[in-house]
Amino acid sequence: MSDPATETATDTALDPAVARRLKRTTDGLVPAVVQQHDTGEVLMLGWMDDEALHRTLTTGRGTYWSRSRQEYWVKGETSGHTQRVVEVRLDCDGDTILLKVDQRGPACHTGADTCFDADVLLARVVDA
Repeated sequence: MSDPATETATDTALDPAVARRLKRTTDGLVPAVVQQHDTGEVLMLGWMDDEALHRTLTTGRGTYWSRSRQEYWVKGETSGHTQRVVEVRLDCDGDTILLKVDQRGPACHTGADTCFDADVLLARVVDA
């Protein structure tokens, strides 16, 4: 298994032009916001290194780096709740990836449709 902290753009098959644009955390990762392509609902947040992004782009399946298990994982590989990748975008700074997917089944490991279903934090609304 690869260690994202030691992986460089030359260690992966990711297009070097894309790899140069990425701004990674100190452990070599970029946050990936995952959104349902047709509704715009935010499903989850995952972490990617260059290899996870390369695998996602070449397989069309959401592939992430597990910070807790220190290994790659493909969404739905064990649960059957798969993500077919429809579109991948980088934000203007290159420090966040947006994946638009067709999610089949719940996106959250808890069984919820989205990882953002459980807690709504109330913010005070201030007039501008």
